[in-house]
Amino acid sequence: MSNRSINSRRLSKSIDIPAFFSFFALLTIGWLTLFATVYQGGGIQEVFSISTEIGKQTIWLGLSIVAFIATFSIDWKFWSSFAYVFYGISVLLLVIVLILGVEVKGAKSWFIISGYSFQPSELAKLGTCLAVASLFGSTQLNLKNDKHLLLGLGLVGLPVFLILLQPDAGSAIIFSSFLFLFYRAGANAVYYVLSFSFVSIVILTLIFGYLPVIMIILIAAIGVLLLSINNDFKYVANFLLVVLASYVFNKFGYTNFVFFGLSVLLIGLIAYTIRENKVRFLSITIISSIISTIISLATQWSFTNVLKPHQQDRLNVWLRPDLCDPRGSLYNIIQSKTAIGSGGLTGSGFLEGAMTKLNFVPEQTTDFIFCTIGEEQGFLGVMSVIVLFMLLLYRTILMAERNRLDFIRYYMYGVIGFLFLHVFINIGMTLGIMPVIGIPLPFMSKGGSSLLVFCIMFGILFKMDLVRNR
Repeated sequence: MSNRSINSRRLSKSIDIPAFFSFFALLTIGWLTLFATVYQGGGIQEVFSISTEIGKQTIWLGLSIVAFIATFSIDWKFWSSFAYVFYGISVLLLVIVLILGVEVKGAKSWFIISGYSFQPSELAKLGTCLAVASLFGSTQLNLKNDKHLLLGLGLVGLPVFLILLQPDAGSAIIFSSFLFLFYRAGANAVYYVLSFSFVSIVILTLIFGYLPVIMIILIAAIGVLLLSINNDFKYVANFLLVVLASYVFNKFGYTNFVFFGLSVLLIGLIAYTIRENKVRFLSITIISSIISTIISLATQWSFTNVLKPHQQDRLNVWLRPDLCDPRGSLYNIIQSKTAIGSGGLTGSGFLEGAMTKLNFVPEQTTDFIFCTIGEEQGFLGVMSVIVLFMLLLYRTILMAERNRLDFIRYYMYGVIGFLFLHVFINIGMTLGIMPVIGIPLPFMSKGGSSLLVFCIMFGILFKMDLVRNR
């Protein structure tokens, strides 16, 4: 057997085959889906013409595959040694784009050269991923230490701040994917519980308004104090009666009476808790309630006085579609759901999507590319794509966990976070369960910046995975 075939066998044993297959399958499906979306019946010439959308995307795909092969051929230690250099370059580009960038749809986020655009915030994902992995891979770091945690948050916060200045809230939100990495690196779970609670308060306020949310906060504080007095069942029963009575009186319009009753009950419980010498527990409950109330009031005020009408519409489309105009802000979501639903089980067939061809869904090549899959390939096609994404995520998690080097493990979790949040938000947008914030579907949406950076990320990742075999 030749040396070449021996090396080939060793390589095939080293690369994670399921992840490698799903990665290139998604690249292929993405190109075919975009082709189906923009094809105008001009034959194969459209694919190789730089004046067409599919022609430009084909060039980007070719460059991305070359970048994947190039990064796969580079030793992983290179990325570890120059992690902060790449981070510095990506931050510098974010500064430059604010000065020299081109404004597109209200955001100064792009460099455009000879008809080709590049978004520096995409490169910032890679740079930040490498920098945070390098920081957390340090043996001296301990995320239980608040100073070390703030240092990590600072690395993530700087590019987020610059992206918000563009302003591009959608790209900034994607950086919250670093929460996966922070948790895996040992961040205190209490911070996650508090963050989830406060985010829930914001969302509930946007849905119901601040008065019902403050009422819920009062009831929760009463419940905590009641249960702290004694674990006896009768206290649980009393708490349930308070909840039921509050609901009934509020339902019949006695809101002021409910607030007065809850406030008196809370004051009584506070006095009793002080007498029982549970001051520390009481302090935590009261402080949490005050902070929650402030967050709710601030959310309502910001929504009314800070957000622009189109930003309010985006949140209403997500949380209060009953307030939206079906021919206005709600139009995209209605058309998106209709296109996906029209595909049925097996879809209308490749290049046979009527809604796709007639451009019923706005932004179908970018934000709503998933609709084309739903219409032309149906439920089976949609599930196949979701399964491929889940397989890639699952295998990447296995890669991260089986590697013994902290830098590599944390870098992989950074990539996992970005991929998961992109997929979850984009598909959620098309189904109306997430706000429409302009997040592309990896490997599928039109746009070279996202495709190129994700291919580079996975080229580095697959190369790093080979370290486990040494």
